[in-house]
Amino acid sequence: MTAARPFANADAMTVTGDVIWAALDRADWLEAFAAHPRIGDARASGDAATEQAGAADGDADADVKRRLAERNRDYENRFGYIFIVCATGRSASQMLAMLECRLSNDPGRELSIAAAEQRQITRLRLAKLLDR
Repeated sequence: MTAARPFANADAMTVTGDVIWAALDRADWLEAFAAHPRIGDARASGDAATEQAGAADGDADADVKRRLAERNRDYENRFGYIFIVCATGRSASQMLAMLECRLSNDPGRELSIAAAEQRQITRLRLAKLLDR
């Protein structure tokens, strides 16, 4: 992204980011995933804490929180990386349902879904930076 600067506008930056992201390989995506806290992790801070507010919500049902933690472990054991979801605007229950559904994916399909979710997170964060 740095080498592609300057960008004509925000749309050009977004398109460039999409092209670069799509050209990355599994190892690159896994590196990006590793920089995220787990969904519902109370230790999340900064943008991640804001994005995951629905999962970390003190009002979320205790059973949902417990199941999120359990399914996070199941997901990591199955796929070898943390569950990646664009959490903005989603409740803990919605993220739990997504996690449970995605546990049945084959590894190749799941990596593609996780990469698309990561790209959406990146798009939101870039837009937020431009608004500052």
